Amino acid sequence: MAALEAARDLALPDWCLAAGFVRNLVWDRLHDFSAPTPLNDLDLIYFEPAVTNAARDRELQARLGESLALPWSVKNQARMHERNHDASYRSTADAMRHWVEVETAIGARLDAKGRVVLVAPLGLEPLFAGTITLNPERPRPRAFRHRLEAKGWQQTWPRLRVAGD
Repeated sequence: MAALEAARDLALPDWCLAAGFVRNLVWDRLHDFSAPTPLNDLDLIYFEPAVTNAARDRELQARLGESLALPWSVKNQARMHERNHDASYRSTADAMRHWVEVETAIGARLDAKGRVVLVAPLGLEPLFAGTITLNPERPRPRAFRHRLEAKGWQQTWPRLRVAGD
């Protein structure tokens, strides 16, 4: 909750804490872990077309680090289409639709009343099914296989299965 509150305090448009922030927590619960698996980074994503320079993200990352010492990674999704060789994204959720795995394309934010709101443009079912699923809307099988090996998810959470295998 402290991370969600720190992110909310930045008052960024169309923001959420995404990727491992939600995914790992659910996989930890599915594996009955008593403590959360440490995050390599904490992905704060937002969508602000008016200010797309990377320096802004670094500034926000530094501000977050001052308020809460976590390994923050801040990325404005309004510019990430260029890195990913996609057409321009229209929102944070639209950007997430292009991510490699379904289970990673899930985020959470706090609304004005402090309630947790989930952002899951590819759905939640695969996450709770204990699978790792190639994004069917933008399949990139080579990137998917590379991430499976590099991230070591099945070593950390051995009951996970790759959807379709």
